[in-house]
Amino acid sequence: MIRYALACDHDHGFEAWFASSSDYDDQAARGLVECPFCGSTEVRKQVMAPAVAGTKKAAPAPDMAKMQAMMMQAAREVREHVEQNFDYVGDAFAREARDIHEGRSEKREIYGEATPADIKKLKDDGVPCAALPSLPPDPKKAN
Repeated sequence: MIRYALACDHDHGFEAWFASSSDYDDQAARGLVECPFCGSTEVRKQVMAPAVAGTKKAAPAPDMAKMQAMMMQAAREVREHVEQNFDYVGDAFAREARDIHEGRSEKREIYGEATPADIKKLKDDGVPCAALPSLPPDPKKAN
């Protein structure tokens, strides 16, 4: 497999993978390579540096435990912000979100409980909503 940096005649840059350089040449000649942004088939290769193993020391692997702890802290902060600043509406969330969206209820930030089916219907109908991040139990508050 070979990865090419490509650009269309409108200067949209993108990447694509091909089995070989001759596969790219064949597909491009037949107009099968197109820009994902505008659909143009006038595509050309861009200059790119090859991915060659060098003698430089590789970057250290990320500390996954530290990254997980940072993500959990961010999730806690989001949840805490919502709980402190939004109105809790319990299991009436789907109805209340729809009423706010359609102007039948005062505009305010809310959170509450909803089934996956309720959330899908809200999103399908254009009502903005998102799930709060779930958190594992806080070990400091455990027995």
